[in-house]
Amino acid sequence: MEAKINKRLVAGANMPAPDDNVLTNTQEAVYQALSRLGYSEPVYEVLKEPLRVLTVRIPVHMDDGHVEVFTGYRAQHNDAIGPMKGGIRFHPNVSLDEVKALSIWMSLKCGIFNLPYGGAKGGIICDPRTMSLGEQERLARGYVRAISQIVGPTKDIPAPDVYTNPQIMAWMYDEYSRIREYDSPGFITGKPIVLGGSQGRDQSTALGVCFCAREAAATQGRKLQDLRVMIQGFGNVGSNAALLLNEMGVKVIGISDANGGIYDENGLNVQELLDKRDSFGMVTNNFSHVMTNDEFLVQPCDILIPAALENQITAKNADKIQASIIVEAANGPTTPEADEILHEKGILLIPDVVGNAGGVTVSYFEWVQNNQGMYWTEEEVNQRLETMMVNSIQNILHTAKRYQVSTRMAAYMVGIKPFAEAIRWRGWV
Repeated sequence: MEAKINKRLVAGANMPAPDDNVLTNTQEAVYQALSRLGYSEPVYEVLKEPLRVLTVRIPVHMDDGHVEVFTGYRAQHNDAIGPMKGGIRFHPNVSLDEVKALSIWMSLKCGIFNLPYGGAKGGIICDPRTMSLGEQERLARGYVRAISQIVGPTKDIPAPDVYTNPQIMAWMYDEYSRIREYDSPGFITGKPIVLGGSQGRDQSTALGVCFCAREAAATQGRKLQDLRVMIQGFGNVGSNAALLLNEMGVKVIGISDANGGIYDENGLNVQELLDKRDSFGMVTNNFSHVMTNDEFLVQPCDILIPAALENQITAKNADKIQASIIVEAANGPTTPEADEILHEKGILLIPDVVGNAGGVTVSYFEWVQNNQGMYWTEEEVNQRLETMMVNSIQNILHTAKRYQVSTRMAAYMVGIKPFAEAIRWRGWV
């Protein structure tokens, strides 16, 4: 039986005040979700912060001979359900609060998709766009050495994230195997196929986004192929989403990267864009007429897919958004204030903890395959992913209708409940 909510919690005695901080906003949403579900204050106190956070300093010998020391983090949100799982990002804007918030979001994704994991996240403050491959390798290996005591196939399983890829996962896998002195493919996911990676992993997040777009369109009685799509961000997820949607017969009318966006209401040549894209997702530098990202987000379209960074749709531009459906492929692209505006406008929003969860779902498949030593075809992986995505989306939509809440709040309620129940059964509260 769920515990009754404490009146002090309802009154907001310990409720965090919302601001532009991604961690504070996440805690506020977790608080509201637990309140609506009727859980007690100690449950929130356990779940509002990661159980463990490690800060590391990583000295790296750079190509010019000097030693640069990088700061990295690993946040482990909760292990009441099982080992923790989450990506590692290389980015100059990595912060401790961001990594904490991302670890909570990973828990929510795992809860929504019934994965036997808790959330985790890692990050290193760096700009890999200015680093050689050798420098990136030394940094990746140094990070694994620094966190090796708290990660592993039964503790915490890393994966790729912003500006990391199968090559970086391979270096990390090799370093961990050297430290442990045995081969351990289940330590990390997103690996190259030859090292135990899963078929379908590279496109899994983007494919999940496509399933979300299709299901969202269906709820409005529309066919995905009849809709016009804009994608903000042309990294791994954005570029693959453009490719997959284009192959499905969908007209992609806008794409953007860090420099700005290009837009054509008659449709863009996706393959041409992919041919011109560099390894960091930059493509607009090949075009003379580029609009700002602020201008890009408010162009007319049917489906908008934010696939870049946090806080892109805000109170300043939310009322100008012309899409009828938003599928969040990035983590935290919409601020809470903007969320309320979009909800009031009747825009159907598929939140990030559902929209981009294809990656962690197929990472789970990879871990299962590593552990059992038997590997699936790409068709099997994609079929399993589609089933889990469709079931989870329908569950979120049903919960939103049942409790008369936004789809984001419904996602938080569905995602946090397994953890509240697990810590209750374990006797933590």
